[in-house]
Amino acid sequence: MEENGGEQMQEERTGRYKGKHDKPKPWDNPDIDHWKVEKFNPSWNETGLLEVSSFSTLFPQYREKYLQDAWPTVTRALKEHGISCQLNLVEGSMSVSTTRKTKDPYIIIKARDLIKLLSRSVPVTQAIKILDDEMQCDIIKIGDITRNKERFVKRRQRLLGPNGSTLKAIELLTGCYVLVQGNTVAAMGSFKGLKQVRRIAEDCIRNIHPIYHIKELMIKRELAKDPELAGENWDRFLPKFKKRNVKQKKLKKKEKKPYTPFPPPQQPSKIDLQLESGEYFLSDQRKAAKKWHEKQEKQAEKTAENKRKREDAFIAPKELRKSESVPFDVGRSSKVSKEEMEAITASVKKKAKDLGKNKNAADTGAEAYIAAPLQSVHFADGEKAAKHKKKKRKMNLEDDS
Repeated sequence: MEENGGEQMQEERTGRYKGKHDKPKPWDNPDIDHWKVEKFNPSWNETGLLEVSSFSTLFPQYREKYLQDAWPTVTRALKEHGISCQLNLVEGSMSVSTTRKTKDPYIIIKARDLIKLLSRSVPVTQAIKILDDEMQCDIIKIGDITRNKERFVKRRQRLLGPNGSTLKAIELLTGCYVLVQGNTVAAMGSFKGLKQVRRIAEDCIRNIHPIYHIKELMIKRELAKDPELAGENWDRFLPKFKKRNVKQKKLKKKEKKPYTPFPPPQQPSKIDLQLESGEYFLSDQRKAAKKWHEKQEKQAEKTAENKRKREDAFIAPKELRKSESVPFDVGRSSKVSKEEMEAITASVKKKAKDLGKNKNAADTGAEAYIAAPLQSVHFADGEKAAKHKKKKRKMNLEDDS
């Protein structure tokens, strides 16, 4: 039995099985970094390229002057890698192509990315960095995500932030260069950083604020510093934001009328209405007279209404009766008892007395409490005596007459 089982296992191994071609590789060891991008060595491709590859792209008219000034710098940078470039101002296009001196087969893709970035308003000094092997680029299209133009402009401004602060924070956390221009976002950096920038830019236009992603990246940055948490799941540390449904205006639904296969009845024309009223058969003079009478009636109504409005300004307002001014309850009878009348009279007298006292107190000035000098008192008494004598003399004269 054991011999038969061993034979079957040997037959299975000779057939198809996973890892059949796995063999030990003496040149491969754990010290090798498989993700490292080595710099291209021209000795790897001494013969050069067999075919000519070329790429071209259009650029907007407002970039024409800048590209014309910066084109010598682009030409020098590409010439080092054996790439020829051409700027066509008539068609508004830029083109790059390989030459016999081109050794690196991937450099033409880098040159294509360079002219793409230049057409999207990236400065030349920044765009030339794309020719390095470690630098990658991504042009994110954000114009097709929302249809509403005003909403798109507001959300694009949200990506920039006040004085470009939000964009600066994104650049620091992702390690990428980001430029928002028109309907696109141009980004340059590592593959990991470009992935994060694309997510932030697209979510911003989809109404997810960039601050949420910035908070998440900041937390991840701090967690990466701790070697104990390097192999753990970070979901428990990351913030979880709930979506809030913003109340929107409810559109008024029009009530659907019951479906009828028959068309609506035809409305009567002007001539039909005249035939019904008999006006159609009247002569032109009678029609004119009727029209004039209607006009006169309307004018008379309007005149009367205007007159009434003018007269309303001269109508005196309603005066309150004396009985109404007395603060009595409405429910009580108009007849007032004798006791109540006496109580009211006493309260009125008391109020009048208090008012008189207050008035005397108010009339008393500060001079009453200040002692006057003796000379002024004597002078005042002499003045009073002179007035009294004058008055007495006047009265005597009147009696004599």
